[in-house]
Amino acid sequence: MAIVEWIRFFVVVAFLVMGMSIFFLEIFGVYRFHYVLNRMQIAATGDTLGIGLCLVGLMVANGLNTVTAKLALVVVFLWCASPVSSHAIARLQMTTDKRILDHCRIMILRKKKRKKEDKGGGADDRI
Repeated sequence: MAIVEWIRFFVVVAFLVMGMSIFFLEIFGVYRFHYVLNRMQIAATGDTLGIGLCLVGLMVANGLNTVTAKLALVVVFLWCASPVSSHAIARLQMTTDKRILDHCRIMILRKKKRKKEDKGGGADDRI
């Protein structure tokens, strides 16, 4: 019986360490990326995965009871709510920030320029 408890302890520790490492990577990514939508994407992904792993670790530590069922419902809610809310915030950012449209135009122009160079760069070449 003691061996099963030790295995369960190490599984719980593994899930919690993985979840916390995802959180630390998320913090690093939020400070590393310069573009708002990239920051939001890494934050939403990190929250969903990190909280999910931590809560699964707590579910394993708790065993089979009603608290585990409640934690499972919290995981399902967070997996549904976090991506939807970050998508809504991203759409709001795209519609209200004029600098994002300039950024998108710069990226499109760079792609067109690369395609022209690949084709030979003639003035009458169409993209």
